Amino acid sequence: MSKTYALERQRAVYIGGVSGKRLCIPVDISLLEAAAQKRLSAEAWAYIAGGAGRERTMASNVSAFDRWAIVPRMLRDVEKRDISTTLFGRKIPAPFFLAPIGVLEMAHREADLAVARAAAATGVPFIFSNQASVPMEVCAAAMKQTPHFFQLYWSRSDELVAHFLERAKACGSAGIVVTLDTTMLGWRTRDLDLAFLPFLRGMGIAQYTSDPVFYRIMQEPDPSPAPKPRPSIEAIRVLIAANRRFPGSFWKNLRTGAGLRAVRTFVRIYSRPNITWQDLPVLRQYTDLPIILKGILHPDDARRALDYGVDGLYVSNHGGRQVDGAIAAIEALPAIAAAVQGKVPILVDSGVRGGADVFKALALGATAVGIGRPYCYALAVAGQIGVEELLLNWMADFELTMALAGCKNVEEVRQAPLLERKP
Repeated sequence: MSKTYALERQRAVYIGGVSGKRLCIPVDISLLEAAAQKRLSAEAWAYIAGGAGRERTMASNVSAFDRWAIVPRMLRDVEKRDISTTLFGRKIPAPFFLAPIGVLEMAHREADLAVARAAAATGVPFIFSNQASVPMEVCAAAMKQTPHFFQLYWSRSDELVAHFLERAKACGSAGIVVTLDTTMLGWRTRDLDLAFLPFLRGMGIAQYTSDPVFYRIMQEPDPSPAPKPRPSIEAIRVLIAANRRFPGSFWKNLRTGAGLRAVRTFVRIYSRPNITWQDLPVLRQYTDLPIILKGILHPDDARRALDYGVDGLYVSNHGGRQVDGAIAAIEALPAIAAAVQGKVPILVDSGVRGGADVFKALALGATAVGIGRPYCYALAVAGQIGVEELLLNWMADFELTMALAGCKNVEEVRQAPLLERKP
């Protein structure tokens, strides 16, 4: 990565404009969002762009960044700049990563694989979703030397959890991101209004259908069979879709009912609402990879996590998709950083919409910052190249923000004071 990358990026874009060439995705985040909405079905847009309840948490995630103001300093030598940093012992080209987003097939047919290729092309780490549309091994192969992590939803089957973690290590994952805030789905009004849940159509369960432990669980009798939908044209479409997405021959899947059985098995074992702190040592028995807890919003939970020996914390409210009216992630960050005192890395996502937001998050204590919906919008608009362009744009945006604020590297950003605006 060039030390003066931002100016090169600007120059390339403007020179391209002289020849009538523009970027394949809008740079402005609101225009990118609008472009993505035009490309997506109503169901896909609701699932990707929606939040819980009245979506107040989702709105607060974005607006809460305005609570802090950058105070640029002048006459600093910023001619030589470096936006690289280190995350869990690995050097990365910029202080951000691609957050886990499930069911990416709703945005683009190449789904997680397109994102993995874009991540590899730019060197930006990618956290593979537990609810991916492409198995982790396929994405890991595309990532090459770029760091990747695996997000874990704690299933009701400990055997499946253990095997997921074995697979993650075998394919080179740099750590396990345990999502704690989604033991049940939040009250997602847009999805409910459309009566649409992608998993019931066999979408977003590729980590499961590619796993031999899950396949064995599928053969077990269902102790509490789910209610069957009434026969209808739509029910037939769902049945066909589920069997098409299940690995192997469509006709064999249709004959054996494998696709539908996979969906029902997934619904039955997807998550455990009864996990507690006392369950954490079990994960350490299953893996020696770094364990990062995702969904931490209270400093007491951060301190307790340290007591249990976790390797990292991830400040997030799931992009506002779980609890309506919850604290914004960036609002929770300073207190958690104070509680942790640099003992473990701190990741943060939810509401991040550009380089200035990355700057603020780092100044408030984050080690690295997660990009969420924006890369999903870029994927919807232009596939792999769209995600690549978004990442290159964010690198340039962050570098320019950093330099114009008087900082020449990420460590100086971490020391930069922010002005807190009074309510």
